[in-house]
Amino acid sequence: MNKTVPYVIAEMGVNFYDTAKVMGISPLEAAKLYIDEAAKVGIHCAKFQSYKAKTIVSKNSPAYWDTSKEPTKTQYELFQKYDLFGENEYRELCEYTHAKGMDFTSTPFDYDSADYLGDMVDFYKISSSDLTNIPFIRHIGAKGKPVAMSVGAAYLSEIDEAVRALQDAGCRDITLLHCVLSYPTLPRDANLKIIQTLKRCFPETKIGFSDHVAPDKTMMTLATAYLLGAEVIEKHFTLDKTLPGNDHYHAGDPNDFKMAIENFSWIDLVLGKDQKTVLDCERVPRREARRSLVLTRDMKQGEIIKPEDLMAKRPGWGISPKFTDEIIGRSIKKDLSEDTILTFDDI
Repeated sequence: MNKTVPYVIAEMGVNFYDTAKVMGISPLEAAKLYIDEAAKVGIHCAKFQSYKAKTIVSKNSPAYWDTSKEPTKTQYELFQKYDLFGENEYRELCEYTHAKGMDFTSTPFDYDSADYLGDMVDFYKISSSDLTNIPFIRHIGAKGKPVAMSVGAAYLSEIDEAVRALQDAGCRDITLLHCVLSYPTLPRDANLKIIQTLKRCFPETKIGFSDHVAPDKTMMTLATAYLLGAEVIEKHFTLDKTLPGNDHYHAGDPNDFKMAIENFSWIDLVLGKDQKTVLDCERVPRREARRSLVLTRDMKQGEIIKPEDLMAKRPGWGISPKFTDEIIGRSIKKDLSEDTILTFDDI
């Protein structure tokens, strides 16, 4: 992963299959179209999913998504629709993604995928669904690549065990992604404070957010995640949120991602730096709006300044009121009129 904060991952997943069907093009062409559009809006990484239905799920596994949006009744049936790609297709997508200036990764869901992706991915992504698949996590951790791991539907103890498995396998570059394993995630369930919990509990890892909340018109969910410390942002990506199918209904389109990235830049702009000092834009107002010691009456050369002879007034380019005690009792060097802003040359 590059050092840009936040690092933005577009989860292409398998949404491009539905786009291919609508547009009458091949899935590979549609996947490249997704990469094109992601690159245009400044996304850092294109992420896919590598699996075969027969190795990821038993044939009778029930659906766990919103069946009013995706009516397929079993996981096996759903995965069968989207498992056409293999090593050759992902290698072509990897090269295409890199040519567009983005990183490439794909979540492996079996050992074969993890192995053939080894020389393609810039980092591995482990799904929340494999968080307790410790042998598989160790296998990926031994590959010598950075690993991002979603931690949806998990207890802290399970996350700790998975992190230790990666570390024991030799992986030192680990990113944990807060995630809610619900499609779509309702805003009230986003539970973004977990980002801070993960930062506190796993200080040796980077912390991010894998988002399943349907986009709002201001993309505030992702902005809030960034404000809470998310260094990596992942969200499903589509070219058409109205398409029926697997993940379109909670994905962001290019305009959503563009707005999110602009929000991140705005947040960086307004947060500024943590060193408290006088900004250039404050120098004139500081001088004109601060106060100076001003005479309340006409005074003659040699007169002694009394407390009632002074009042603190704007502007602030004379003697500061903080020196009041030092000024009282001193004499005037020359005749001065009422409302004179005192300087040290006057006393």
